[in-house]
Amino acid sequence: MKRVNVGICGLGTVGSGTFNVLTRNKIDIDAKAGRDITVTHVGARQVSPSCNIENTQFSTDIFAVAEDPNVDIVVELIGGTTVAKDLVMKALGNGKHVVTANKALIAEFGNEIFAEAVKNRVTVSYEAAVAGGIPIIRALREGLVANRIEWLAGIINGTGNFILTEMRDKGRNFDDVLKEAQELGYAEADPTFDVEGIDAAHKLVILASIAFGMPLQFDKVFTEGISDISPEDVAFADELGYRIKHLGITCRRPNQGIELRVHPTLIPASRLIANVDGVMNAVLVKGDAVGPTLYYGAGAGSEPTASAVISDIVHTSRLLNGDTSEVEYNASVPHLGFALDHLCDYNILPIEEIETAYYLRISAIDRPGVLSKITQILSDAGISIEALIQKEAKENQNHVPVILLTNRAVEKQIISAIEKIEQLDSVTDKVVRIRVESLK
Repeated sequence: MKRVNVGICGLGTVGSGTFNVLTRNKIDIDAKAGRDITVTHVGARQVSPSCNIENTQFSTDIFAVAEDPNVDIVVELIGGTTVAKDLVMKALGNGKHVVTANKALIAEFGNEIFAEAVKNRVTVSYEAAVAGGIPIIRALREGLVANRIEWLAGIINGTGNFILTEMRDKGRNFDDVLKEAQELGYAEADPTFDVEGIDAAHKLVILASIAFGMPLQFDKVFTEGISDISPEDVAFADELGYRIKHLGITCRRPNQGIELRVHPTLIPASRLIANVDGVMNAVLVKGDAVGPTLYYGAGAGSEPTASAVISDIVHTSRLLNGDTSEVEYNASVPHLGFALDHLCDYNILPIEEIETAYYLRISAIDRPGVLSKITQILSDAGISIEALIQKEAKENQNHVPVILLTNRAVEKQIISAIEKIEQLDSVTDKVVRIRVESLK
């Protein structure tokens, strides 16, 4: 078997996992690839104590890997969007194929990176950039190629899912669970990317571009985090037969455009995806031919993510010619699933134009006529009510929570109605609003 030389840049959690799985499972991986896949060069700040690299060239300068004439595939696992971008562009310019797990890099600079790859007749693979070990990229790009994708919705950030699961199962508040998530290593010291939806938005824009055949447009994703979700909203949702999940949602609206949004969402507890708990990820995809399909698994971690990285290494290795390290390249083979001349710049719908159902929690003074005023405002806005819960006032309180589930309405209608509800002298606080999706 011809040898394929791999250079790994970064020996952190994913880098060390990739090196160790490649080493441990080398016989099986080589047999599946039909190639001798060998890590010949590693670039990192320091050697990981978990990796035995005594027979592998090591450089503290990661760019030495991209410049190494013997390396066929450069694996970028350093993260970030500055040095990582320079490294990838250098590797592509030198005719190296690239494998990366860097969702931010692909989401924000993928259009530029893919253009550079096409120019140099090499490939960029990024299965590990979305949902860790779940092979969702290849499923969308190849397994569902016969389908016109209608929509997809994903739990694509394990930290947020862990927090919401703990809040539901144990009645804990957000701050308390976040602190534990940091202690367990699920959340960073600065958890903003996870809990405010930025990490999920990076992943969603990649999935949407593959699903619908459009350039990457990260700046157009609507994002809303979970830091304002309260234990009482989690409990009320459960009472209504729903679970709150932090979802990335994209769907095609005929003659309107594409929705790109990340936010807390009530979904029926009977849906499989509603029962994906802890740090696990899941992506639900609706195709016109196959119907709904669900992809579930570990969305992060050393070896689950390494599994996806090595899948890309093997896939690239299979494309290599038998006698040279050059890929059997066809410029029409797309990085985003559609031929380059078939990518479309769809209109991305602003959040005010999307249509969904809503959960509303209103704190109102407990006196006659209050509920009728609230329902009249909603009726005047063309919004009908599907379900209603009114609780008794707690001791020494004169206000009660009123919980409403509406039928589908355009967001700007709900915004206008909420403004009027909040102006009522009988309403004592801001109205809590969470979007609701049936995912059918």
